[in-house]
Amino acid sequence: MTSPAPSPAGPVWDAPAATGPLDASVEIPGSKSLTNRLLVLAALAEGPGTLRGALRSRDADLMIASLRSLGVEITEGDSPSTLHVTPGRLTGDVDVHTGLAGTVMRFLPPVAALADGPVRFDGDPQARVRPMRPVLAALHALGVKVQGHEGEAFPSTLPFTVVGRGGLRGGSVDVDASGSSQFVSGLLLAAARFEQGLSLRHVGITLPSVPHIQMTVATLRDAGVQVDDSRDGIWVVTPGPIAARDVRVEPDLSNAAPFLAAALVAGGRVSVPGWPTSTTQPGALVPGLLDRMGGSSLLSADGVLTVTGDGTIRGIDVDLRAAGELTPTIAALAALADSPSRLRGIAHLRGHETDRLAALATEITRLGGQAEETRDGLVITPRPLHGALFRTYADHRMATSGALIGLRVPGVQVEDVETTAKTLPGFAGMWQAIL
Repeated sequence: MTSPAPSPAGPVWDAPAATGPLDASVEIPGSKSLTNRLLVLAALAEGPGTLRGALRSRDADLMIASLRSLGVEITEGDSPSTLHVTPGRLTGDVDVHTGLAGTVMRFLPPVAALADGPVRFDGDPQARVRPMRPVLAALHALGVKVQGHEGEAFPSTLPFTVVGRGGLRGGSVDVDASGSSQFVSGLLLAAARFEQGLSLRHVGITLPSVPHIQMTVATLRDAGVQVDDSRDGIWVVTPGPIAARDVRVEPDLSNAAPFLAAALVAGGRVSVPGWPTSTTQPGALVPGLLDRMGGSSLLSADGVLTVTGDGTIRGIDVDLRAAGELTPTIAALAALADSPSRLRGIAHLRGHETDRLAALATEITRLGGQAEETRDGLVITPRPLHGALFRTYADHRMATSGALIGLRVPGVQVEDVETTAKTLPGFAGMWQAIL
């Protein structure tokens, strides 16, 4: 087992334990993945547009601030979740702070290549170890100058500078996206603005989180962009305008996962309204996964998903390659299950906000469980758990994982629970409310 990155000191939150079966309904804010994709497309569109139901979290606010620094006008409507976006001439000689947001650090370098000068990127200390080389190498191959920090010949992590020239010729490029599907999505989102569009080929051994790429393709097509993805691992974007739109953002289904999973841990039922009947979000896999682990899910005609449980949690053997972001929730359930679990296809989680595989193994073990890393995942063997500090490593999904275990295990203390503000502000209050 490798060691996760050090966790910053933070306040400790006593995770509440359930005292009986749940009966709760939870309103989940808009999808972070969709919000940040739609913000980029609105910033590159042919005219003003509006996002309704947008997530307002640290990641989304970092995207908003970064686009504003590049010359895009973004104002709030009647509520903070309504955003009016007016594209403008993309300006250089600016700084972009990415925080720990993979969507900001990987989606905006291709946009910065369209600016009229240098755009300097940096982020949180933990962000400086997240891989960036594939998207930067692709821009370099397309003729964009990318400068490293303090004379570094070619950067592979933050900080770096993209020297924009007011436009980009485009063409064909190969990318190894084995480490993150965001390397593909970031290039595709800006590709319609390249003079020749873009033909992108994935050349890595594996391609994680394919639904996120499908989400990107779907949002591009909805905005009138022609995308040919008929060949596996190859995407061709035709140059042309990006339509200005008034669009509503779906609820974040992955953020709904720990709330729905709580019904299995404590028993009872938890409902989430606004669940889409058709979506490209990887979180759409949540109901099926919870059913396999002992729950029962039902989607009503008016879009309310209800998960019911009786406290029984079954172990699972599952490939989570398509929805790695659900791993912390499934791992928490596995630590409380009645039989071992094997979570596969998620080696790429070592390059997320923290090394999630090492972090989950470390923290489950700290609580008395048995969790072991494999080449591409985790093997979790249930053991009697006890209360202890559950470290989060500045990772929002580690915090929700600790909260889920704490429903059944008294005395779990979650370090820096406010790290959940990255994608779900007010999580602690929402969690308490379901009890």
